[in-house]
Amino acid sequence: MPTVDASPYPFTFHPESTALLIIDMQRDFVEPGGFGETLGNDVSKLQKVIPPLVRLLGAARAAGLPVIHTREGHLPDLSDCPPAKLNRGAPSMRIGDPGPKGRILIRGEYGHDIVDDLKPLGDEPVIDKPGKGSFYATNLGELLAEKGVTSLIVTGVTTEVCVHTTVREANDRGFECLVVSDCVGSYFDGFQEAGLAMIAAQGGIFGWVTPSDKLIEVM
Repeated sequence: MPTVDASPYPFTFHPESTALLIIDMQRDFVEPGGFGETLGNDVSKLQKVIPPLVRLLGAARAAGLPVIHTREGHLPDLSDCPPAKLNRGAPSMRIGDPGPKGRILIRGEYGHDIVDDLKPLGDEPVIDKPGKGSFYATNLGELLAEKGVTSLIVTGVTTEVCVHTTVREANDRGFECLVVSDCVGSYFDGFQEAGLAMIAAQGGIFGWVTPSDKLIEVM
């Protein structure tokens, strides 16, 4: 069994029961002109995640690990988008508004899709989710059960929102989660640091944290 040097202590996993989860690496969050930028965020902070994640994705595919992608977004009629989410803050564009990459965070639009560098292969499931957590209102739990997955290698954006929510959901469902520190990203440096610290705190209350180079070494 591979063992990775991680915080708060080494993480050991069975490759046959481990999957790589890539959360919301979508144009609307990562690229200029998307929803993330309309909220006033510096999307270049999230773009830094792409190169190490490309390397990790290649290693996971070579090792034969299942790869699962998620996308946050909503139906065109916004029937699955609660008012509290639709109306929050004062962005220049809201969910559903026309933007440079199509309607913001709407399923099927160009901006809703995953960036080209991390494009899913034909046999890699893509989970469309209406919320921040990857288990809420999706079939992710059933899919992992079908594949016999008990451990998750967690990557994507943003660290303190969709990544953290998913890790907490997974932890409550009994999954062991390894969060890859340079393959998750936040628009806020302080949130990135605190988010990673919270996962590994108190003996790994939500999971383990390691950089991608240490994980790739053992994969």
